Amino acid sequence: MEGPGMTRVPSDERRAALIQAALAVIDRDGVSAATTRAIVAEAGMSLASFHYAFRSRDEMMRELIAFVVANEKRVTLAAVAPGTDIRTAVRAGLQAYFDLLVENPQREQALFELMNYSLRTPELDAVPAAQYASYFAAAGELLEYGALATGVTWSRPVQEVARILIAINDGYTLAWLADRDAVAAGRLMDFAADTIAALARPARPSPRPATPQEPQP
Repeated sequence: MEGPGMTRVPSDERRAALIQAALAVIDRDGVSAATTRAIVAEAGMSLASFHYAFRSRDEMMRELIAFVVANEKRVTLAAVAPGTDIRTAVRAGLQAYFDLLVENPQREQALFELMNYSLRTPELDAVPAAQYASYFAAAGELLEYGALATGVTWSRPVQEVARILIAINDGYTLAWLADRDAVAAGRLMDFAADTIAALARPARPSPRPATPQEPQP
C-alpha cells in the first residue's frame, strides 16, 4: 500500500497497475463490482492514487478496453504469415483470437458485460461507442495488414469489411461463451474466413516505369 514517505510510482506504471487490478476485479466479480475503491484495494494503492492516474472511471475503462484490444491485435497480427492467401490469413487470425478467448473466457465475457453495463450507467454512457470504435479500428488495421501481406485489395471500403468481421466475431464469441462448442465455433470461423476472403481481389501491380529509349546515333 502506498503511503507517506514511500517512493512515488511513475504515472505510467501506476496506470498500468490500476488497469491490471481493474481487469482482475472484473474477471473475478463482474463489472458492477469494479468500483474505484475495489480497484485501488486490488492494486494496493490509495484512492488518491486512482485520481492521480485517471480523471474518471470512464477514462480508466477506455484505457482498459484499449489495453485488451491491443493485446488481441498483437496476437492476431502475429498469426498472419506473409506470402499466404487472404483466406488462410483471415482464418489464422480468427483462430489466434479464438485461442486467446479459450485461454481466458472471462476477459471477453467481461468486455460484453462492460458494454451492457455502460449502456445502463449514465456516467459510462460514452464507453460502448468508444469500445466498438476501438474494435473497428483494430479490425481495419488487421485487414489492411492482411491485404498487404497477401497481395490483395478490398472490394469494399475497409471500414465496412471491418464491421462485417466484428459482427461475425461477436456472434461466434457469444455462442462459444454460451455452449463452449469449439467445433461449431470452428465452422463459423471457416464461414467468416470465406465471407471476408470473398470481398478481396488481387491487387493491381504497380505500373513499371517506361524504359528510356536509347539515344539515336
